[in-house]
This record gives sequence, structure tokens and C-alpha cells, in this order.
Amino acid sequence: MMLYATLVFFSTWKFMFAPILGFASGFTFLETFISCMIGALISSSVFYFGSNYFMQKSLERTVKRNKKREAIGRYTKTKKVFTKTNRRIVSIKKSIGIYGACYLFPFFLSIPLGSIITAKFYKHQKKTYFLIILFLSINCLIVTSATYLFNFIF
Repeated sequence: MMLYATLVFFSTWKFMFAPILGFASGFTFLETFISCMIGALISSSVFYFGSNYFMQKSLERTVKRNKKREAIGRYTKTKKVFTKTNRRIVSIKKSIGIYGACYLFPFFLSIPLGSIITAKFYKHQKKTYFLIILFLSINCLIVTSATYLFNFIF
């Protein structure tokens, strides 16, 4: 029971590598798939629907930090930070659209970060959450199948 909980917890953050842990623990394909999907569903639900809260907390932290700097005389008006990473995410968003974002962001960036970014860009579209769940299921099936297939070969 504890190993299942560990796999579920591990798949909430490191979804891409969780099936390897399931295989190493001696789980069957179905046990690994279901455990990884439960972790993915929990994580994507919490972070997709809580994305407004997380973005609001980030904004409050920035405002608080600026007030503290202003109080000690070190405050200068800061420009909006548009880093290389932000630029890259926006260009990818424009090139791949909602389907690509729902498929790639939660899988490669991690489910929490990918769900928040996808919600930030596409929360106004009702199909976004469904697409995230659909593509996570497909990714879980592919990664779990590849893990068991390649480990049985070697």
C-alpha cells in the first residue's frame, strides 16, 4: 500500500519518470498505469483549478517585496520581467496552439507548472481541462508502455 502511495505522489511531480519506479517496484503494467494516472489527475486538478490562487500569491509577494524595498530607500520602478524562458513559452504557445500546449506543457515542464501555464493562457476555453486530462492519459499510456516494453527487452 505504501509503495502505491509513493508512486502516486512521485507521479504528481515527476510524471515522465514515474513508470520506471513502478516497474522497479515490481508492479504490473495496469497497477503502474492506474497509480500514475491517479497522481496526474490529482496534481493537474489542484494546480489547474488553483492557478488563479497561485498567480495571485505570486503577485502579492512581488508587491510586498517592492514595498519593503521602497521603505528602505532602495526601490526603483521595476519593469516587467520578460525573460528568455517567458519569451520561449509565449512563442511555443503561439506556434503549437491549445492542443500542443495541453499535450506538451504538463508533460515536459511538470504537471504543476504545465497546468498553471496552460490555465494562464487557455482557462477561458472550456475544453482546456478536458484536453489536459486526455493528453496526460495518452502520455501515461505511452510512457508506461515504453517502460515495460524496453525493460522486458533488456
